Amino acid sequence: MDMLLLDRKKTSMKRTEAVFVTALKRLTLAGIATLAIAQGALAQFGGLQVDISPPSVVSAGAQWQVDDGAWHDSDACVELLIGSHTVAFSPVTGWITPAIQTVMVPYAIEGVAWTVGIYMVSVVGGFGYTTTNGTIAITGYIGPGGDVTIPNTISGLPVTSIGDYAFYNYGSVTSVTIPDSVTDIGDGAFKSCLSLTNVTIGTNVSSIGDYAFYECYSLTSVTIPNSVTSIGDWAFWGCWRLASVTIDNGVTYIGANAFVNCTSLTSVTIPDSVTDIGDGAFANCNSLTNVYFQGHTPSLGSGVFQFDNNATVYYLPGTTGWTTTFGGRPTVLWNPHVQPGSSGVRSNQFGFNITGSSNLVVVIEATSSLSNPTWTPLQSNTLNGNPLYFTDPQWTDYPGRFYRVTWP
Repeated sequence: MDMLLLDRKKTSMKRTEAVFVTALKRLTLAGIATLAIAQGALAQFGGLQVDISPPSVVSAGAQWQVDDGAWHDSDACVELLIGSHTVAFSPVTGWITPAIQTVMVPYAIEGVAWTVGIYMVSVVGGFGYTTTNGTIAITGYIGPGGDVTIPNTISGLPVTSIGDYAFYNYGSVTSVTIPDSVTDIGDGAFKSCLSLTNVTIGTNVSSIGDYAFYECYSLTSVTIPNSVTSIGDWAFWGCWRLASVTIDNGVTYIGANAFVNCTSLTSVTIPDSVTDIGDGAFANCNSLTNVYFQGHTPSLGSGVFQFDNNATVYYLPGTTGWTTTFGGRPTVLWNPHVQPGSSGVRSNQFGFNITGSSNLVVVIEATSSLSNPTWTPLQSNTLNGNPLYFTDPQWTDYPGRFYRVTWP
């Protein structure tokens, strides 16, 4: 029997002007790195912007300083020599002061360095939190790191959100499990968690915020459950080890620059629920070869596949809006099927012909049960316009076996 189944901050930073300084005059030149010339020495400058959260601690007078210098208010931007600098935060009565941070300041022409200090009031098990209307929001973390499981309740109340920048730059966190009680992952929640290799997202999360997993360099795979409707702008920017992304049917919006520089990503499937893909969503994913769309053409921003020079877009029969290219990449109708009358036993091996558009990469999978199927890949082939004959030398090892043709 055979079967066929077919950076919020990085973009809104204050502009730092470049300045030439001499003993006689000061000239302001926008867009050029600051150069200070004094006593024959040449030093180059950049900028640093620091935010403080939550807003209530800002109102209470929280400030920051760099290298034991003057105190600054939240969102202030200062000019500094390029290189490493130390950022500290002022103590505020009733609040836990954020740890001292080390920040690298780049040349001004490369942008302004940014960081955030998260103050906390209540902490349980290393998790800072606030309570609002009978629900808990995780606002920060001071635990040991490693494999982190976020609790689904604290003090008997449900944990429903991971706050903005709650785990920002927490280098010792290697794995995170987000419980089903959580409905929202805030902006920058896990931004720059450079050791994070694995994340399990709960089945009731509805939105993934901007910059949520930005620069999580070690992250290798992620499954976005069907409860999620929106993947934020820059959400997975620079996750260059991210080789597997599963987007379940439910997502309607893939944000601008969401997967930029995910250079290990080779294939992605866009479910038919997606109606809008933002600017540059998959730009510079230079290993991307196969993009599979399961529905009609979504609204597409500019440069979605920019620099993805090896990518081909595949679409299904019966879907509309497709032309010979999409987002600047060639399109191919994904239409493999088992040729009628071709299945049977030849040379004591069961097999069948597969036909379809040229250059389609198809995977033949098998299972011994349709009531509780576990599909096992048997073979991967590229169609060339002629029927491809598939044979299964192990078919006699099973009382019954079912096959399907799918994409990689």
